[in-house]
Amino acid sequence: MASDARLLQSRSLNARTFAPGGETRTRVAFRDAVRLQESITAPLERKALAWLALRLPAWVHSDHLTLLGFAAMFLAGASYALARWDHTGLILATFCLALNWFGDSLDGTLARLRNRQRPRYGFYVDHVIDTVGGLFLMGGLALSGYVDWRIALGMYIAFLMLSIESYLAAYALGTFRLSCGKFGPTEIRILLALGNVALWMQPGVRVAGIPYRLFDAGGVVAIAAMMVMLAALTVRHTVMLYREETLK
Repeated sequence: MASDARLLQSRSLNARTFAPGGETRTRVAFRDAVRLQESITAPLERKALAWLALRLPAWVHSDHLTLLGFAAMFLAGASYALARWDHTGLILATFCLALNWFGDSLDGTLARLRNRQRPRYGFYVDHVIDTVGGLFLMGGLALSGYVDWRIALGMYIAFLMLSIESYLAAYALGTFRLSCGKFGPTEIRILLALGNVALWMQPGVRVAGIPYRLFDAGGVVAIAAMMVMLAALTVRHTVMLYREETLK
């Protein structure tokens, strides 16, 4: 399925179909929202994904990649939980994050190159999986002992709030933003991987001479950054919609 499939922008009556129970339902035609990806790694990532997609065997479908990405996120959370007792879990989590990137980022590219896109199905399933996968990841971090569970919960809540804003903007404005500023999912994976390496070497960090756990400090920064992004995007999009729909 296309991980980058875009949200419904406009609806028009297309056909009437019959559901299994005999009731009718309306099928709708729709136009995709404009997709915005402006992260630091986006130009290089697009080239790498196209290169990989062209070399995948024919029996590999986009759904396989989506399931791989979901399984990898679950395993990343499990690896963080394992790290509470065995540092090997940090290395396993890094590998699983790379595997998640492969599946989650490549499914849409493969669907586009093979002209097998299913925009509504792809958008819906992909982002439900992102929501559940984020719960697995933050749950694993909370169990790892490397971050306070309240900070892990705060990161998950901030992620959900930012995600909801982007989905609403996609519907209301017709643009779906895959990155906030220069940061997107790939940059977050890279930061987590670097954090895993740092934790392997030294689990603590000092801020103003006070010792903190590395992921606690990083988590607080991440929450603050996401809240600032949420506030900025909310104000910007509210003003845009107000101006477009000013009452006379």
